[in-house]
Amino acid sequence: MAFLRSIVTAKTTAIAAVIPAAAFAVSSISSSSSSSSSSHFERLSKNLKFASNPNLRLSFAKNIEKSSPPSALHMDAPSSNHLTSVENGAVLPELLTEFMVDMSCQGCVKAVKSKLQTVEGVKNVDVDLDNQVVRVLGSSPVKILTEALEQTGRKARLIGQGVPDDFLISAAVAEFKGPDIFGVVRLAQVNMELTRIEANFSGLSPGKHAWSINEFGDLTRGAASTGKLYSPPLGDLGTLEVDVKGEAFYSGAKEKLRVADLIGRAIAVYSTEDKSDPGLKAAVIARSAGVGENYKKLCTCDGTTIWEATNKL
Repeated sequence: MAFLRSIVTAKTTAIAAVIPAAAFAVSSISSSSSSSSSSHFERLSKNLKFASNPNLRLSFAKNIEKSSPPSALHMDAPSSNHLTSVENGAVLPELLTEFMVDMSCQGCVKAVKSKLQTVEGVKNVDVDLDNQVVRVLGSSPVKILTEALEQTGRKARLIGQGVPDDFLISAAVAEFKGPDIFGVVRLAQVNMELTRIEANFSGLSPGKHAWSINEFGDLTRGAASTGKLYSPPLGDLGTLEVDVKGEAFYSGAKEKLRVADLIGRAIAVYSTEDKSDPGLKAAVIARSAGVGENYKKLCTCDGTTIWEATNKL
């Protein structure tokens, strides 16, 4: 519970306004088999801002050469039910996830890498000690990765997620900030036809709760003013299984869903499996940082660092 509240309250403010769809045009992905691994690596390096580090360049180059360019950082789309869940035995598509981690020496680097490499679904780990940034390539959910980092005794903060250089908008977030229901829903574009979804909730009553993406980000009357289901059946997220503690965790992927089309809409949670009720709570979907976009260590103009701000929570 404390971990979830920390994420919800500490998350930096994202842009929640609806922006014309034209501003979010998705860059085309070449399907030419003649594209070389080296050219794809250069695109990744530029976006991730660590091309000058030879160790990181070599590590990522080796990893990319094992995949088929240019869509090296994704796995196959889920089955025909459109929505797959880790709880049901499905494997999440791969993404690059970035964390700011409180590290000060090579001993810290070794401890972080050793721990993350034991996590199921982790394919590659790169650590940038100078910037205190850890980059994880794999299918592991953010919640699992964060817990693994904290088990090393170091503070960690998610700063970006997505597929480098493939999309102008690759990630979005919806935050439920209480006072009764807390939660974070993260959406990340894996490829043109697939979006990965992760959610953590607390404060819900035990049992099954319907949840969905709705048309509008209007919260004047809570979930009741968010409109109808967005682009049925795309907006239907199924049901959340809430345990006896009132907590729910979901990881899955959904076909045909595009993050850029969701900015400014809302995610709503309902009191039962029936979406016809007014709804318990809703949150606006806002753009979130992709990879290589958020290396800021100062949280405020008074010079407070990201770790000092965390201590005040």
